[in-house]
Amino acid sequence: MQKIEAVNDFVIKFANINGSGSASANELLARAILRMGVPVSPRNIFPSNIQGLPTWFEVRITEKGYLGRRGGVDMMVTMNPQTWEQDVREVDPGGYLFYDSSKPLPRGKLRDDIHFIGMPLTEITNDAYQDSRQRQLFKNIIYVGALSTLLGIDPLEIEKLFAEQYKGKEKLLELNVQALHLGREYARENLKPIALSVERRDRVGDRIFVDGNTAAALGCVYGGASVCAWYPITPSSSVPEAFQRYAEKLRIDPATGGHRYAIVQAEDELASIGIVIGAGWNGARAFTATSGPGISLMSEFIGLAYFAEIPAVLINVQRGGPSTGMPTRTQQSDVLACAYASHGDTRHVLLFPEDPYECFEMSAQALDLAERLQTPVFVMTDLDIGMNQRLCRPFAWDDSREYDRGKVMTREALDAGSNFGRYLDVDGDGIPYRTYPGTHPTKGSYFTRGTTKNAYAIYSETGADYTYNMQRLQRKFETAKSLVPLPVLSASRYPARFGAIFYGSTGPAMQEALDALAEQGIYINALRIRAFPFQNEIADFIASHTKVFVLEQNFDGQLKTLLINEAGVNPASLIPILHFDGTPITARFITQQIADRVSHLNVRPFRENRVA
Repeated sequence: MQKIEAVNDFVIKFANINGSGSASANELLARAILRMGVPVSPRNIFPSNIQGLPTWFEVRITEKGYLGRRGGVDMMVTMNPQTWEQDVREVDPGGYLFYDSSKPLPRGKLRDDIHFIGMPLTEITNDAYQDSRQRQLFKNIIYVGALSTLLGIDPLEIEKLFAEQYKGKEKLLELNVQALHLGREYARENLKPIALSVERRDRVGDRIFVDGNTAAALGCVYGGASVCAWYPITPSSSVPEAFQRYAEKLRIDPATGGHRYAIVQAEDELASIGIVIGAGWNGARAFTATSGPGISLMSEFIGLAYFAEIPAVLINVQRGGPSTGMPTRTQQSDVLACAYASHGDTRHVLLFPEDPYECFEMSAQALDLAERLQTPVFVMTDLDIGMNQRLCRPFAWDDSREYDRGKVMTREALDAGSNFGRYLDVDGDGIPYRTYPGTHPTKGSYFTRGTTKNAYAIYSETGADYTYNMQRLQRKFETAKSLVPLPVLSASRYPARFGAIFYGSTGPAMQEALDALAEQGIYINALRIRAFPFQNEIADFIASHTKVFVLEQNFDGQLKTLLINEAGVNPASLIPILHFDGTPITARFITQQIADRVSHLNVRPFRENRVA
């Protein structure tokens, strides 16, 4: 029987039960490999209940540096009898299945093209520990120990991680080290070597290992946010929690000990966005973090902020829908909902970060854009980026950077006789001047309303006044095109007939897929969209290719719809490639989907005049 043989290039997947403490142990293994200088990309695929249901944890190991899901499993560690059949099916031919052999295997549910590695984990654990909780937790550490022997992972790296985690808790440290070596000794004495291994490299460099929600929270701190209002919802709750941790360190007045921030857990999503809007109206930088169902509930107030022109930032960590949908699964499911949130003619600015670095960068940028444009701005992350640790560039911040507060009329300008109309477009860019409350005792005041008004904020239902405001808002949206991040082009090695458009968390898998397609002689120019409204470069890119694949992680092809609606492209030129099962998209899926469609198009995938 063939064996998968690989050094520093394989996928290991753990099948466990939610609430068993397995995720911490599995991440421990991933971090130890990272400490050996080999890039890893872990993903926790967990259910929405507290405990008892199946959960999976996938670790991609590759010194090539790919951080997206590859697809396929080289080694499955199955600790959950409920999912045995599914777990066995997932292993690639020649791969390995590590299991608890305390009970006999179900003989009718095996495969003859994979290698089974049995270890009596339950027996070993029960012999070593009497307490039921200890048995549950240390069983995980014992199999980590066994795997470290099989894969050649340095146990000293794991022990260092224990020492960091249990600093000052020597008893817990000692127990974990004992469990680790219990697993290592059994594997060394009883298990045969396998053909997957980890060897030390220096491929991590200065990159950091962080999740997107933490990165977004830190971006809000550096971006000047002083108010956070939120209502708990998976998978975004860790954004305000991280913001609070950082604010407690960085936003305390050293002289008085006073807090320079406010965090409010509101009674519901509508209240939370209302608080953000109130703070933004008052001149504070404010944000909320939520997910799709929260956006639905916030829509009325989002419309108020759009029409009354009040800065607000919403960090939307997307999950599967509709309705409650899949709370702990990832999708890019809210693109249209956020682009047009609220009733009436509304358009909102969207930012699409690819990784934790861009979560940091774009969260800070969103606070600038919200004030510059006087409007809600959405940071469109998702569960895959938000809740999983990822290698990325170190965060960078220029201490000389000044916040862009936009057009704010000062007391001096009012005293000098400036013509202040709250909704008056004086520069032709659609953005009016505003004043902060208390700017002047008699000048610069206005009435904030969600109803129609004229340029001076006076109530009006006159058609001409309404038309003026709507056309001005459209000019402002056009102005936003010059302020939001430009798309990023990945040009193929040879001139290409076909293009591909993608965004957000699809990026890491897409980069690997482009390399795999090139190996097949299929050359694709790829454009990563980073923001809405769409710049002219996007329409130009589409027009310059015979066909353009639009890759998305949703069922409806929402970005494709937005491109047709807003960029004026020919729908016939766009080919949707959709992944929507709730798991992060894989490089194998992208490669296969594009290769199949290129074959069916019956044209050469690159120009004839390429240079060899």
